[in-house]
Amino acid sequence: MAIFRSPRQGHRLRLLAVVLLAVTITGCSHLFFLPEQGHRWDPKEAGIVYEDVWFEADDGVTLHGWFLPAQEPRGTVVFLHGNAQNVSTHIGAVYWLPERGFNVFMPDYRGFGLSSGSPDFVGVHRDAEAALAVVVERDDVDSERVAVLGQSLGGSVAITTVADHGEDYGVAALIADSAFSSYRGIAREKFGEFWLTWPFQWPLSLTISDRFAPVDHIADVSPIPVLLIAGDDDFVVPPHHSRELYQAARPPVEIWRYRGVGHGQAPTRADVRRALVAWLDEVLEPKPND
Repeated sequence: MAIFRSPRQGHRLRLLAVVLLAVTITGCSHLFFLPEQGHRWDPKEAGIVYEDVWFEADDGVTLHGWFLPAQEPRGTVVFLHGNAQNVSTHIGAVYWLPERGFNVFMPDYRGFGLSSGSPDFVGVHRDAEAALAVVVERDDVDSERVAVLGQSLGGSVAITTVADHGEDYGVAALIADSAFSSYRGIAREKFGEFWLTWPFQWPLSLTISDRFAPVDHIADVSPIPVLLIAGDDDFVVPPHHSRELYQAARPPVEIWRYRGVGHGQAPTRADVRRALVAWLDEVLEPKPND
């Protein structure tokens, strides 16, 4: 037996679905954080040397990360990964750096991997600051040659964290790959991609807090050098976000854009890796008046 609904009833059902969706995402964590507990594999199986590091955020949450040592380090990179899974699936972005002379510290946010707790906007920024605090205290790290590299969500977290705390921990450089310029802005774009939420993309996006919007903080990163990386084929975080960040930043800042490159794919290219190493060597080199 067919069930017929009047146009008004259909409209009410669609509106109800949108309201339920809005209630679900209020607080936004479900939209921005997709953690996976545990690890998918052990990098030692591929010959990658690492050390387990346990540390705490300032609110007492226990966090975990991997430290990848270089034999003769010329610097250390703190890597903040994207919004899904954990360090075991993101190590591909940075495993090559120790062979080029850079230590890597890659922490997992709360709720990701082996870290305890549950992620939220305030919490992941606390975790990023805690990662800086623990890495600069290591005996095998030159605290004057520390760079932060963030990818996707991690790039956005990195920008605001370095803007607020970079000078406190002596951060010497910041790289943001495929970062979005604001949480509210990227949420609005994603709502606009789904037919059910397309008509309501603006009001729904207003439920997202932009307290940590990178575009509002990136100017405060200066005088720490900033490098923004974007792929023209990035359909997850379109390259206009990096352009907006570039326009809002103060010198020194550079933007590298690559044709035919998708979301977070730039560091997989040999030419990009060579360029990144050269850029790190340049910006981490002690200045005459240091």
